[in-house]
Amino acid sequence: MHLKYESTLREPLVDGVKDYHQVTEDIISPIEGKPGTLWYVGFFISLTLLGFGAFSVFWQIYFGVGVWNLNKTIGWGWDITNFVWWVGIGHAGTLISAILLLFRQGWRTGVNRAAEAMTIFAVMCAGQFPIIHMGRVWMAFFILPYPNTRGPVWVNFNSPLLWDVFAISTYFTVSLLFWYSGLLPDFATVRDRAKTKLRKLLYGVAAFGWTGSTKHWQRHEALSLVLAGLSTPLVLSVHTIVSFDFATSVIPGWHTTIFPPYFVAGAIFSGFAMVQTLLIITRKILKLEEYITLGHMEAMNKVIVLTGSVVGCAYLTELFMAWYGANPYEFATFFKYRAAGPLGWSYWIMMTCNVITPQVFWFRKMRRSVAVTFAMSIIVNIGMWFERFVIICTSLYRDYLPSSWSYYRPSWPEVGFYMGTFGLFFTCYFLFAKYFPVIAVAEIKSILKTSGENFKEKMVVYEEESAEKFAHDVAHAH
Repeated sequence: MHLKYESTLREPLVDGVKDYHQVTEDIISPIEGKPGTLWYVGFFISLTLLGFGAFSVFWQIYFGVGVWNLNKTIGWGWDITNFVWWVGIGHAGTLISAILLLFRQGWRTGVNRAAEAMTIFAVMCAGQFPIIHMGRVWMAFFILPYPNTRGPVWVNFNSPLLWDVFAISTYFTVSLLFWYSGLLPDFATVRDRAKTKLRKLLYGVAAFGWTGSTKHWQRHEALSLVLAGLSTPLVLSVHTIVSFDFATSVIPGWHTTIFPPYFVAGAIFSGFAMVQTLLIITRKILKLEEYITLGHMEAMNKVIVLTGSVVGCAYLTELFMAWYGANPYEFATFFKYRAAGPLGWSYWIMMTCNVITPQVFWFRKMRRSVAVTFAMSIIVNIGMWFERFVIICTSLYRDYLPSSWSYYRPSWPEVGFYMGTFGLFFTCYFLFAKYFPVIAVAEIKSILKTSGENFKEKMVVYEEESAEKFAHDVAHAH
């Protein structure tokens, strides 16, 4: 029945000889036992970073934004750079889950659960930066558009910062629903295998009474498609709105219409790189190499080289427009102060990491190398962080008045806050890997019949036998 749907030439998405029970054992058993030493080491480091970040935020709130090295010229420094970077990291999860689901891409099943979790944790990290940047954190509710008794004070609907609030909160809500609804069948599996009453109770509550009936599966499928349909425009709109923070201003280097598509491509680029970083570590520690295969890594590396090329094209377009537009201020921003000038080193780090190094993925051997992929995933995210730094700081540090010119370097509370978000991100991810199935068991089972290695081998034998029978029949007919 499945033979006509899957080519024998495609490599299997699940390696090894697996049946449904073996899939459940391989993916669920790591969360039933005690975690290994590596998990404890990683979790302790994450908690330490989180504690340092919390102290840095307390220091900043107690003494005021003055402890950050912002000045009259550079009003946005590390905080908004990190905000845009974290929002970008969150894009791959929704893209893998929603868009690839709608396009019926089978390879998403091995990586979508971890990518969705990564999206939620990254958006949690991103949302802190604009709020803390306000200085008076207790006034954050002022940006919410609700009927108030504050007289004529009303939020500015023309401000892209307000639309950031809408975009990020909507994105977080839809991503959370998508992730959690996908977990329901797996929670029920863990509940049914639970050895203690407490685990049975907690996973039972989390599973919302899932029984695996036909009606449950029908509703689950329908909900997945509806949420995928909602998420797809969100992937495009969220980073588009973030780019409006810059594009709607009149500052040279920001006032450009290329920002929305270029930010979206950059977000997918950095998001896929972070997925690679996490999954290479996860598959090694939890011994899931047969489910997160080299084929999955190669597919994601193809997306990375595509989006990296789009980003490189955007950089060259910006340089061309700065030259062709004959605006002396745009020309000075791009050629004198970005490519050269005191902060020119950051521009060349960005160009090297984002445009030149990803080109190694044109070679199949490099796309399928775990070591190269892991190194490149980190290099890409360093490059994408520098891209945001370049856009923000090198557009601001040289003003129209030479007397306003300044240089920017972060203070320790800024660095501490950024490190603290890493602590939050990895603390959440370690807890997720311990208590939740990192791979969607039900979805792996759904593709096992068409894409498992043992089925592919049977299919090859079947096709060979069919070819022999056909040749025999033809010869007999003659």
